Amino acid sequence: MIKHIVMWKLQSEALNATAEENAAKMKTMLEALQGVVPMLRRIEVSHDIRESDPQCDVLLYSEFDSMEDLKAYAVHPAHLECVDFIKQVVSERRVVDYAS
Repeated sequence: MIKHIVMWKLQSEALNATAEENAAKMKTMLEALQGVVPMLRRIEVSHDIRESDPQCDVLLYSEFDSMEDLKAYAVHPAHLECVDFIKQVVSERRVVDYAS
């Protein structure tokens, strides 16, 4: 199993919305991928971050059966729609993938 974790720091304002508004939109968009992207086994998204160092506004945790599935997810059209939005509102991104 491959675990995929992404942490984003958002711009304070982007696309005429606050970071909090864009974080909520990211959560909705990303969670909507469950059941649409067949290789996505599990996804959790939060913008209620209690503590992080470095600071982040949105956290994604997802699971895939293999690295091949993670790579297929990365180029899936529904995921790419999320990426298009996220790139416009994010200021920093950190990612880690690991096998368990």
